[in-house]
Amino acid sequence: MPQSSHARVIAIALLALLLSSCGGGSGGSAPAVAPVVAPVPVTVVEPNAPRVTNNTATDGFNWINFRRAQIGIQALARNAFVDSAAQGHSEYQKVNNTITHTQIATKPGFTGATLSDRLAAAGFTFKSSAYAFGEVISGTADTSGVNAAEDLITAIYHRFVLFEPMFKEAGAGAATILGNYTYFTADLVSDNLDTGLAKGQLVTYPFDAQINVPTSFNSDNESPDPVANKNTVGFPVSVHANVTSTVRLQSFTLTPRAATALPTVVLVNATDPHTPASAAAIIPLDVLAAATTYDVRFIGSVDGMAVDRAWHFTTR
Repeated sequence: MPQSSHARVIAIALLALLLSSCGGGSGGSAPAVAPVVAPVPVTVVEPNAPRVTNNTATDGFNWINFRRAQIGIQALARNAFVDSAAQGHSEYQKVNNTITHTQIATKPGFTGATLSDRLAAAGFTFKSSAYAFGEVISGTADTSGVNAAEDLITAIYHRFVLFEPMFKEAGAGAATILGNYTYFTADLVSDNLDTGLAKGQLVTYPFDAQINVPTSFNSDNESPDPVANKNTVGFPVSVHANVTSTVRLQSFTLTPRAATALPTVVLVNATDPHTPASAAAIIPLDVLAAATTYDVRFIGSVDGMAVDRAWHFTTR
């Protein structure tokens, strides 16, 4: 997801982190973009996938956990309070025909200006002085929660949020207007940043030996746009450490088996403020070839510990 034969998805991401030891917080939000009605995409098919319930929010939540399990990070427990915040925000977007992380108090369906406000209004409170929260949103002409979640995982800034190893709980909500245009919202939280990956470790996506990986990504459908001067590019490849960690990159390459490395856009926090310091990604400038094995190598460090990781995946 998304490809030329799939639905166009409009999506924006938000990740915020508060650490008392850092003396403050950091985070950001993307600007709102207008919804675009799109054709229904091809349904994602994966071995051992969760059973489809035809409830958009539940299917999206389950698919996010399915992908998290595949890359080796903890499953998200579904929290009813966070569910309420996510559902309220999807309803707000539906009634106002907009995609945004920020609600306006004078608009119908208002439940809280920011994600933090909406979580508190729904009854979820952070008890620890060190916590994190994030939100991803999509709008697409399809009621499938699986497709919504897969679109968000493909969109690289959203993937950074969804594959944060330290998130523990989440909620999901969806609202559909006439014509099946659906607003899907997933909110993720971690109260007390005491779990995640072991020190110096990271996970990758696509994961090692993954098959049926899409060949393309329409970057114009993500806000912010990770490839500003081009729309249809190759599928993003990423590494993820704990949100409290720092990833340093020495080299990051993507190479068709027995060929030469592809030109890519590199996303790291030092040069891209939308990429968290705990992650990195490369986006091929051209669409990947179908039914082809690609070798990936990341050389760098996590919190000063050297990492040299090589893996491969195969496109559909």
